[in-house]
Amino acid sequence: MRLQRALAIFLPSAVLATALCGLVYVVGQQDLRTGANDPQQQMVEDAAAKLDSGAAPLTVVGATTVDIARSLTPFVVVYDPAGAVLATDGALDGGAPRVPRGVLDSARATGRDAVTWQPRQGLRVATVTVPWRGGAVLAGRSLRVVEERVASLGLLVGVGWVVTLLALGLAALVAARIWPQGATGHD
Repeated sequence: MRLQRALAIFLPSAVLATALCGLVYVVGQQDLRTGANDPQQQMVEDAAAKLDSGAAPLTVVGATTVDIARSLTPFVVVYDPAGAVLATDGALDGGAPRVPRGVLDSARATGRDAVTWQPRQGLRVATVTVPWRGGAVLAGRSLRVVEERVASLGLLVGVGWVVTLLALGLAALVAARIWPQGATGHD
């Protein structure tokens, strides 16, 4: 009977603890991931404004080449209406980064496209793309550090969840043990 009482106490609280731990993880993960777009958002808005004001594409990209497979430095790519690269400070495997055409089309159709681009296994890039009068401009940066933080968050939430379940289990056993004999819980 005590074990049944302990289970009756434990199960609802375990479900609640699981839901709350899941919520903490999802909120934290989404905050980290969407925050990874902030520098790129500023970069593309500034670049598009300069381009729309007549600046040459080469003037809105950095002076040094960023190897996007190795560096955490943000990069910029300026595309023409056909999707050809006009200027970039990013490089991938010795060439200009080329996102799927749908990214550029979506940015032109909606005014903004923010996606995680995975040009190859083990390389994920947070990109933001906006249109400009002569095409589209994209800024991106590696998600390596953000994904490491998300993994750490998952580990911390997982450990917290297990510790919470153990504490709830112990509390349920104690509550069932001190429950008055013959008490039914009905008034």
